Amino acid sequence: MEKLEVVYIATTDLIPYANNPRTHSDQQVAQVAASIQEFGFNNPILIDEYNGIIAGHGRLAAAQKLDLKLVPTIMLEGLTEAQRKAYVIADNKLTENSGWDYNLLSIELDRLKELDFSLDVLALDDELLKELPNALLDTDNTDNPYTQKVDIPTYVPTDTKPSLETLYDNARAVELSEAITASDLPASEKVFLLAAAARHIVLDFEQIANYYAHSSKECQELMEQNALVIVDFDKAIEYGYVSLSDKLSEHYSTDYPDEG
Repeated sequence: MEKLEVVYIATTDLIPYANNPRTHSDQQVAQVAASIQEFGFNNPILIDEYNGIIAGHGRLAAAQKLDLKLVPTIMLEGLTEAQRKAYVIADNKLTENSGWDYNLLSIELDRLKELDFSLDVLALDDELLKELPNALLDTDNTDNPYTQKVDIPTYVPTDTKPSLETLYDNARAVELSEAITASDLPASEKVFLLAAAARHIVLDFEQIANYYAHSSKECQELMEQNALVIVDFDKAIEYGYVSLSDKLSEHYSTDYPDEG
């Protein structure tokens, strides 16, 4: 594969493809322009040997809107007429075929908000935002769809340490494990199914938070590594596992004064 070279060319020298089937509304061009202003022109326009645009008509329109004189380009040499025509379509369609992990997208949007980054430049449409998990949306703010907040429960520990049995319900997991063990399946399949059976353990995060507050430092560290509790005493716990009040610190200091 030949090494690609980025060359800056005057916008007036670029030739749009007359039969480009992809359309760009004024709104979308404005969004691309905003992205270029925020992040820079980091996605070169693809051209042929005659400065004809293969991919990047929207970026050219955005550059012209910003009154940019030069834009980065990459020349794709040696394409046949059929390949060039096909690439114009494929470049747009392949991008559309990708999807989203809505949970991760919600987390990333929330983190960007915490960093005071304007989400308008991301050009997310209302239809996409509707797909985000309801638990991660700030449903109280209907004026601005870009104000997702992770709904994190806050558990205040009591003065009594709960018993381990109250932290989880493993009845279904035990039932499955017994059936798997008694089966005639190969050992390798049993190992897999036994591991999967653990998914049926139901955790009581309020009780877990209470147990954490009265546990030793070593136990607390392992609970955090297990994502049973993710604690930062300066702010709420992120990513929606469980949130503990500042009383955790007080309980810990009382129960284990020598462990600092």
